[in-house]
Amino acid sequence: MTELLAVEGLSAGWGAARVLSGISFRLAEGQSLALLGRNGMGKTTLLCALLGVAATEIGRIHFAGQDITSLAPERRAWAGLGWVPQERNIFRSLTVEENLTAVARPGPWSPERVWAHFPRLKERRRNMGNQLSGGEQQMLAIARALVLNPKLLLLDEPTEGLAPIIVEELLAVLRRLVREEGMASIIVEQHAQKVLDVADRAVILERGMVVHDGPAGDLARDGATLERYLAVGSSQ
Repeated sequence: MTELLAVEGLSAGWGAARVLSGISFRLAEGQSLALLGRNGMGKTTLLCALLGVAATEIGRIHFAGQDITSLAPERRAWAGLGWVPQERNIFRSLTVEENLTAVARPGPWSPERVWAHFPRLKERRRNMGNQLSGGEQQMLAIARALVLNPKLLLLDEPTEGLAPIIVEELLAVLRRLVREEGMASIIVEQHAQKVLDVADRAVILERGMVVHDGPAGDLARDGATLERYLAVGSSQ
């Protein structure tokens, strides 16, 4: 498989505070990576380092055949990094449809194609962003990232604070995006077992360092590692 992302010896953080130390991992085109770890272990900082928001001290980031280590955040976005933050950051004063058409770029992911994966949004396409439920706002945040036609989608806690039925609906959409559409993604998620069912690979961070990197299916069956680093058992 063609390599899409290579992170090599990355140390990064905020100001004088180093959060990540010696991070290395790789991701192929069309693969999904579950980025796991307990709170405060550096997961969001790693996504921000990929996006160019957190400061890189040491190491390199290669994306889609290009060294993006020194690129500004906006140039990384144009290179194909898509971002779905915890805060969602939808345009609350625009309709659902306007949220998509306002940012859409040419490519295979059009608003019409997005409706097929998010029929709930299609039903509410005339609703304002502030009229949506939390789950619908999260769907809109993902949909808006898709119409930017990224090569790699970064999702930070996409199911946080959502009702269980909405969590299952969102994970089903992510599974289709990965398995059927071949959308490469890195997903930060607290529901380890559920996201491992979506992902191809899994990386666990502990105190800003990689302590596990391997196939997601293997980790899902490794109760000892799940318990040690995530305080969950393989049956959860």
